[in-house]
Amino acid sequence: MYQTVYLQMLTQKMQETKSDCETQSLTDSVTDYPMENGRRYHRYHEGAYPYPNDERELDRLDMQHHMLKLVMQGQLYHVPLKDPKEILDIGTGSGIWPIEMASLFPRAAITGTDLSPVQPTEVPENVHFLVDDATEDEWLWDTDHFDLVHIGHMIGAMPSFKRLLQTAFKYLKPGAYLECHEMDPKPKCDDGTMPPENPDGYSAFALHDWFDLNIRSGREVEPARQFRIAPRIERWMKEVGFVDVKQRVFKIPTNTWPTDEHLKEVGKWSESNWLEALSGWSYKPFLALGWSKPEIEVFLVNVRKSIQDRNVHAYLDFYVVTGRKPFPEKGSS
Repeated sequence: MYQTVYLQMLTQKMQETKSDCETQSLTDSVTDYPMENGRRYHRYHEGAYPYPNDERELDRLDMQHHMLKLVMQGQLYHVPLKDPKEILDIGTGSGIWPIEMASLFPRAAITGTDLSPVQPTEVPENVHFLVDDATEDEWLWDTDHFDLVHIGHMIGAMPSFKRLLQTAFKYLKPGAYLECHEMDPKPKCDDGTMPPENPDGYSAFALHDWFDLNIRSGREVEPARQFRIAPRIERWMKEVGFVDVKQRVFKIPTNTWPTDEHLKEVGKWSESNWLEALSGWSYKPFLALGWSKPEIEVFLVNVRKSIQDRNVHAYLDFYVVTGRKPFPEKGSS
């Protein structure tokens, strides 16, 4: 069963305080997408997310989703869900995760939020998409509402990932779960085939420099954005108050260098994902550093070569971190 889903363009606060005319004007403005360097970007809270939202990027997000399902042996989630009623997907992108979860939990209301209403309008009847900024302190629901909050792929997207975890904690029911899926973009290697970083100039392996430049860009924009968050999620979850925190780390090769057939297949998807994503991942961060588009394109030639170099056995770590909101202690208010 499918239905055409209404994409809510505004928060409830906007709807309560604006006239119908003003609300329609605000709604129209959300889809008035800016075009820069041949790519389309979100309008709602413009600049908060530095990566494209066009069809090319949505197709890539679907490809990345399938790559990560391959990495996780087909799993969409890792927490012990039992008849959930409310599930939230933060930064839903193309909406593929809620859509695939719908058939697993047909009795659950599954909501995906994003800054852009770019998701399909024909979706399973228990799936809904809302335009909302998860970095705000107040979300659209009552506290203690969700059985699962899923957060994925927030690299470079927000000033404080820990603050997002704190907000998610507030809106989870006691006993409910948070699950985070994040890539660590720092390239790694176990066998010495990857050239070392060069802190004084360009490295022989340009992916090192791409990573370092993104770190620097995240620090220099206003507000600053965190680019490397994955290795710190486990600690942040515990500090926020989650219990039963578990971390799983999967290797994702940059290309097809592994001899293991499963890792080779993952590497094939990974290489395609990198090559398709690289320009969209680089334009705004590097322009913020004062680079020109031609300078960026020249630099990316070497980055692509490093990604495709099968003599370098590089990989990224993909983190899956889960935790549970504890039940109140007996006698506490």
